[in-house]
Amino acid sequence: MTEIATARRSRITPEREAELYRAVLDLLREVGYDALTMDAVATRTRSSKATLYRQWGGKAELVAKAVRHDKPGASADGVDTGSLRGDLHALTLRSDDCEMEQNSALMRGLAMAIHANPDLLKAFKEHLVEPEMAEFRHVLQRAIDRGEVPADNPALGYVPHMMIGAFAARTMLDEQPPTQAFLLAYIDAVVLPALGVRSPTT
Repeated sequence: MTEIATARRSRITPEREAELYRAVLDLLREVGYDALTMDAVATRTRSSKATLYRQWGGKAELVAKAVRHDKPGASADGVDTGSLRGDLHALTLRSDDCEMEQNSALMRGLAMAIHANPDLLKAFKEHLVEPEMAEFRHVLQRAIDRGEVPADNPALGYVPHMMIGAFAARTMLDEQPPTQAFLLAYIDAVVLPALGVRSPTT
């Protein structure tokens, strides 16, 4: 199955794939997930609907991969500053404030659709949730290996919840988009103390 999927992907160049993903995200912002159709994507991108289905299988897979593609940095492998604080800050700084605002608005728009469509939920777990959880686990394991955080610290399993929660709650509670400054301050004031790591500000 992996070989077949790879063969399918090889028919579209990376540049063309990126163009398609940008068009999908533009349509999502314009009409939302429920009103987005493969016909509309085909028209917007001057593609055949058959090609889209052959490449992605359906709307859910296409949307999840488009959102994942739009996120800066595919993995934390290239982020290794030598400290947990440095790594978490580096991951946060991969998106500027404009990108964070756009991503926050997009995810708010998709939230209801994700829970109302099992196929979209499955695709998001596979292409966004699981990779991001693996990314956090990788960063935290390095901190454990360096001796910064005890392996039995009970807060370790909640770091993704804390980070994602801060990103999502910023707009709801403060009526402001998430920003680099807000998230960096949050890491220093909340995440690091929960893990027993002192930051320069404490």
